[in-house]
Amino acid sequence: MERLADKKALVTGGSRGIGAAIARGLASEGADVAFTWYSSADAAEATATAIRQTGARAFPIRADSGDGDAARSAVASAYEQLGGLDILVNNAGMFERRLLQDTSDEEFDRVMAVNLRGAYIAIKTAAPLMPKGGRIINLSSTFGARVPSPGIGLYATSKFALAGMTRAYARDLASLGITVNAIQPGAIATDMNPASGSHARLMTMMTALGRYGEPEDIARAAVFLASDESSYLTGTTINVDGGFEA
Repeated sequence: MERLADKKALVTGGSRGIGAAIARGLASEGADVAFTWYSSADAAEATATAIRQTGARAFPIRADSGDGDAARSAVASAYEQLGGLDILVNNAGMFERRLLQDTSDEEFDRVMAVNLRGAYIAIKTAAPLMPKGGRIINLSSTFGARVPSPGIGLYATSKFALAGMTRAYARDLASLGITVNAIQPGAIATDMNPASGSHARLMTMMTALGRYGEPEDIARAAVFLASDESSYLTGTTINVDGGFEA
């Protein structure tokens, strides 16, 4: 049995890396999937093709998650094209490594707009459209629970706030039968976070399993949170980090 048969999902930032793996994972369990992308049309088309090969429908939507109007429009477009919306995965994000003294106000605003405000707008827009049993999944980070090195203040601040938002909106949306949970990935091998170099060696040393994970590790957690198997989970965070937080 496909766990997500007849479900409709929107994944923000779904053209590459973790987002693409989540989009493919939802589709493999029967969901039709819309996903947003911004900078790579080729990657978006490749992800759409992979989704369609599972037999699911795919709808790429070009949108900048840091633009509030674009974020609202993306949710509305996904709802219209899919014919409903059962699952929202807030994955779009950006990472800037800057020491406090080197950080500009504009950089702060941009990171918060993409990583936090975009998720807020997507949740606020999607919730009234979702039926009872709707699922909202936020992609946070282990850097939303601890700050193990200098220079990640902007990213960590946005992810700590996203973890708080997850708990708060789990309360606000419970009466509608919508659950809100978060996944905190650790070191996951993607184009933007390769499992090589000095930073990767440090992350590997700090991870109990001694290796990087794969985007599919996060996708499996997302499928679980999107399914009926997680019906009594809300306001919680699942660490998929190889023991980084152990």
